Amino acid sequence: MLTHLSIHNYALINQLTIDFTNGLSIITGETGAGKSILLGALGLVMGNRADLSSLKDTEKKCIIEAQFSLEGYALQELFEELDLDYEQESIIRREILPSGKSRAFVNDTPVTLSVLNALKTKLIDIHSQHQTLQLSDVSFQFSVIDALAKNKAKIASYKRGLRTYNKLKKDLKALQEETEKSKEQYEYNLHLFNELEEANLQEGEQEVLEEKLDKLNNIEEIKLNLSEALGLSINEEIGLQALLNSLESKLQKIGLYSKQYEELSNRVTSIKIELDDIVSELESANDEVEFNPNEIEELNDRLQLVYNLQKKHSVSSITELQEIHESLAEKVAQVEDAGGVVAQKEAEIKDVAQKLDEVAKMIATSRNKVIPKLKKELEYLLSELGMPNARFAIELLSLEEYLSNGKDNLQFLFSANKGGNFGELKKVASGGELSRIMLSIKKILSENIQLPTIIFDEIDTGVSGEVSNKIAKIMQDMSAHMQVITITHLPQIASKGRQHYKVFKEEEKGVTTSNLKLLSDDERIREIAEMLSGKDVSESALTHAKELLN
Repeated sequence: MLTHLSIHNYALINQLTIDFTNGLSIITGETGAGKSILLGALGLVMGNRADLSSLKDTEKKCIIEAQFSLEGYALQELFEELDLDYEQESIIRREILPSGKSRAFVNDTPVTLSVLNALKTKLIDIHSQHQTLQLSDVSFQFSVIDALAKNKAKIASYKRGLRTYNKLKKDLKALQEETEKSKEQYEYNLHLFNELEEANLQEGEQEVLEEKLDKLNNIEEIKLNLSEALGLSINEEIGLQALLNSLESKLQKIGLYSKQYEELSNRVTSIKIELDDIVSELESANDEVEFNPNEIEELNDRLQLVYNLQKKHSVSSITELQEIHESLAEKVAQVEDAGGVVAQKEAEIKDVAQKLDEVAKMIATSRNKVIPKLKKELEYLLSELGMPNARFAIELLSLEEYLSNGKDNLQFLFSANKGGNFGELKKVASGGELSRIMLSIKKILSENIQLPTIIFDEIDTGVSGEVSNKIAKIMQDMSAHMQVITITHLPQIASKGRQHYKVFKEEEKGVTTSNLKLLSDDERIREIAEMLSGKDVSESALTHAKELLN
């Protein structure tokens, strides 16, 4: 609920501060007095675009501040989403600087215009003839029916399910595209995989093969050197073994005479033992050295296979080939297992779709249940507002596709004249009829959901007499559930307000300014009398004004 409005240096307003209360508030004033300026100021504070033309004095900044009581509006969650501090009495401020720059604040926190616009729909509803275009918007029509059907929780559940459903469908499409793409390369990948699988490469195998081949390719040199090494070791006269035996014998003979000689003898004995082991291994190695052309061929073939695979895959080691082998195994398996993965994803989609269908059916059932009631109430209210032959044809059509709020299409048709054909509201209803239809809808909504503060901007244009009394009565009824502010030229409506404000112009030092004030009881009688008879107020007009107020 709007509780306070402060305007400084805006349009024709120097400084204006006004408090509002709940119930029905009336704003009157002569044409051009500045009623539209008030709406413009509220529009700015709620996020409308601004420029320097908004400033009365272009050397000073314009400040518009609106205070709202948020009790009962359940806006804590929205404030959290917008990263704002929630306060039950919240203040929104808009500043327009002489440079043309604009700043906005919510409870002293700087915000963007998008944040103000997000709050706007929850705080202020300015109802004008232009807004009646909403009546032809299917989403607005659905919002009315769903509000009466108490479908908020069901639609929230449906939307969560729809997000999951759409994500699963997107995942399935990506999976299918990836599978098709993989299938195109499947045969080639399978060939590469089988090739590596058959090669059965082992870690470190390349080094072993290269060493063996190098040994076999130099077999003659190896054999010659091993034979000569054995000769140097085991020759009976000059071989190392014979010489060490002689050296050992001589040192052993003198070992008894000195610790030093004994240690030398022991060291030679150790060398002799080591040499004996070496000779034994030389003999074994020499015996094992054989020229085997078949083995060379096999080693060459194996190594060539390794080299060919490395060249084919542009790598330089068996380790890298093994990694490629694993990667190919995954790609091949992905295609071979794709049918199962796709089937699993399709099963998930089917399960979510089934749950979505159940929620959509509950939403449709609730809608169908309230449509007759909505139709009846609208036709009754419009009859009261001077449209006795107004008729509605509201029908839900079940669809197969998933829409943002269910699986229904809505036909919301209207006929204003007896025996007339039904048609779309924007095509068959006049501006005045649309205004009365919107008023009726807002009245019905006010009894079912918590609406924001509503401001009716001369909704009574073109009506008079008993119809104006009915409009006033509807506004009074609405104000029992919410704050209603109406700008009017009709005394019948002005007299029904809980409080009455007047917009007026005045001149000060040759400068015209607009102002707004709350009328006292006597001022209110005078204002309504002027609305009845003009500036020259007669006694009968004053009497009539008092009667209206009573």
